Amino acid sequence: MAQYVYGKNVVKQLLNDDKKIYEVLIQEGMKDRSFEDLLKQKKIPVRVLNKKKLEALLKTDHHQGIAASIDEYKTYSVDELLKAVPAGKTPLLVMLDGLEDPHNLGAILRTCDCVGADGVIIGKHRSVQLTPTVAKVSTGAIDTVKVAVVTNLVQTIKDLKEKGFWAVGADAHDAKDYREGQYDVPLLLVIGSEGFGISNLVRKNCDYCIALPMAGSVTSLNASVACSILLYEIYSHRHPL
Repeated sequence: MAQYVYGKNVVKQLLNDDKKIYEVLIQEGMKDRSFEDLLKQKKIPVRVLNKKKLEALLKTDHHQGIAASIDEYKTYSVDELLKAVPAGKTPLLVMLDGLEDPHNLGAILRTCDCVGADGVIIGKHRSVQLTPTVAKVSTGAIDTVKVAVVTNLVQTIKDLKEKGFWAVGADAHDAKDYREGQYDVPLLLVIGSEGFGISNLVRKNCDYCIALPMAGSVTSLNASVACSILLYEIYSHRHPL
């Protein structure tokens, strides 16, 4: 089944990656030679719509004047994520517990791509899925970072721990400073939801939790910001200067 994704960076990444595109929608009056040349070169059908019709079709006004019709984004099993880890590499996976904001998921995928994480795990229920908004915010990382959808996060944690992973939760409750974590092992970093953090059952199955110090009056960080800081801390430990 096809879906529309939108945004200049998203469509340009699709074109550069030679992803199958069924058609491109362009807002009337938009001029961009780089898109015109690529579309002609790849012989992709183009439909020009006025602003009102484009917004009605995409159900958003944040499309930047361009959209592409593509197959729905592929998801993977956790085993497929593990099989794709390069030989000799210490695996790094990110699990999102109840994350609902597509902007946060898109930003996390982008950071995962930047640090070379091996995949993201999300729940099938009560969690944001792969949407056009996620694609736009990820600026192409939705195509480079594998995402697994599971029905039971707790069971997935248990299965990964049996395979040698350490599960580390990002949570302020009974946690050590994030700079004290052990990151040179197969690692599952667990990030909680925007409003409620990690659920109790998920937290209980983590090996330990880490927290970011809050030296000011604000008591928490946006989920994607916290995840980015922690991922780069892990990267710093694994790739010291």
